[in-house]
Amino acid sequence: MNMPQGFRYGAVYAGIRKVPKDDLCLIVSDMPASAASVFTKNRVVAAPVDVARSNLRVSRGRVRAILVNAGNANCATRTGEAVALTSVRETAKALEIEAHEVLPASTGVIGVELDPCKIVSALPGLKDSLRASAFPEVSRAIMTTDTVAKTAFAELKGFSIAGMTKGSGMIQPNMATTLGFVMTDARVTPAELRPILKRAISRTYNRISVDGDTSTNDMVCVLANGVSGVKPSLKAFEGALTQVLESLAQQIARDGEGARKLVTIDVEGAPTEGAAEKIARSIANSPLVKTAIAGSDPNWGRVICAAGYSGVAFDPRKVDIDMQGMAVCRGGLAADFSEADLTKKLDAKECSIRFTIRGRGKGKARFWTCDFTEDYIKINGSYRT
Repeated sequence: MNMPQGFRYGAVYAGIRKVPKDDLCLIVSDMPASAASVFTKNRVVAAPVDVARSNLRVSRGRVRAILVNAGNANCATRTGEAVALTSVRETAKALEIEAHEVLPASTGVIGVELDPCKIVSALPGLKDSLRASAFPEVSRAIMTTDTVAKTAFAELKGFSIAGMTKGSGMIQPNMATTLGFVMTDARVTPAELRPILKRAISRTYNRISVDGDTSTNDMVCVLANGVSGVKPSLKAFEGALTQVLESLAQQIARDGEGARKLVTIDVEGAPTEGAAEKIARSIANSPLVKTAIAGSDPNWGRVICAAGYSGVAFDPRKVDIDMQGMAVCRGGLAADFSEADLTKKLDAKECSIRFTIRGRGKGKARFWTCDFTEDYIKINGSYRT
């Protein structure tokens, strides 16, 4: 796989984390890149999100660098904005670019002051660490409770796409999620990139949930620097970008905190696509559904119950449900199936739930989530310590 040309990456330990692991990183484009980003819909917004939004407006979607720190969300603090602005300004000085060409991003604990001196002091070493081959180091540096680095790639005629993301808990994006960065050397303008990203996100990152929580720091950004010289068809580019984002989104759901199973939920026959998504999200967010999957319990009643409070009107007598390809509900009533056989099938690392409403509805949606285990409580019960 060829990596996108014209990008360099770097990561160092700045002392932000309690453990000595890289916690400050840079993604740099050697020339101004078209940029588009989506951000959290949480009403409580971290300072880096506000600064990144502002810089995107001022730069008119032209970006040279993304500065990311892990271990501290820089959110709900007295000095959050000042820290984000200082970090951006000093990064721009080090790279000899304009401050509005730098986008900041943070992930970690909310409500704890972030010392900007740690970031500023680490910048010279961070700049020296920049190299085209350090993509894996950055993908690991942005991790918090993740158990694995999450990356995805696509290659078309003459250009490449490479993406990285982090996320394991506090996942119900409803826009993007946690942090995600995608780089491509294709030639795409900011005006073209924005609607493409919005559509791709709606069918990928906005279709995952681990625990129903939407982070204060969510951000997914795409940089297109055009170094390849290739101007792809927008349809082909959107398809490749969506492929990369879907892979990243699935990896987040698979690596949910304490999770042992990836769950794919398909809803068909709803009045609209939006209605199908609402039903799927309701099923995905149900603790009872997720714990049933964790215990390999073929309790389809929890599925129809969760759909019933989704806010979408449907006739329960027209509902069919399949789990792991087995019919468990037909016409809103229990189907004739072997619970023992289904229990064995539910022991698999990947599980499927299909919810179908009989009739003329054309709305359908696919959603990804994971099971809930006791390890989720253990992880989040001691997150700060």
